[in-house]
Amino acid sequence: MWKRNWRQLWQTFWQTWTIDKPAALGDGLWQVLVVELAALLDRLTLRKLIALIPVVIVIGAYLHRIPLPPELMLVGDVLAYIDVFSMIFLIGLFTRVATVMVVVRQAIELAQSLARRVPMALRRFDTRHRRAKDSVRRRRLTGARTDDDEPAVVAGLAWA
Repeated sequence: MWKRNWRQLWQTFWQTWTIDKPAALGDGLWQVLVVELAALLDRLTLRKLIALIPVVIVIGAYLHRIPLPPELMLVGDVLAYIDVFSMIFLIGLFTRVATVMVVVRQAIELAQSLARRVPMALRRFDTRHRRAKDSVRRRRLTGARTDDDEPAVVAGLAWA
């Protein structure tokens, strides 16, 4: 009777440690290494992947005992904060585009104002009307004086 209980106890113990525990461990390993890893990869984005690049660089440098230059770490910071860097870059770009647009708008307004003034300037020249042929003007031209002491045409300008 004692041998029978001992045998049953040993079979239970053997089944527990050779079948049940490794199966539970296998289920746990399956959960961690397959199911959780697949869920992590589903949640992985490009931003998170880029943020891991500096970590990989630092781990690789410490494993190989390579001194890291500060520039490399700054590149890692830029990659880690790529969204902030891209916003600063876009704001700078939009500011430059806005400045160019203001200059273009001012040039267009200047061209429009000059185009509006052209008809008024052409009216001043008024080349469509010829001079009136009146006899008074002819008499003045034929009776012109020939002396050199004529007054200056433009004030302050001397003719030689």
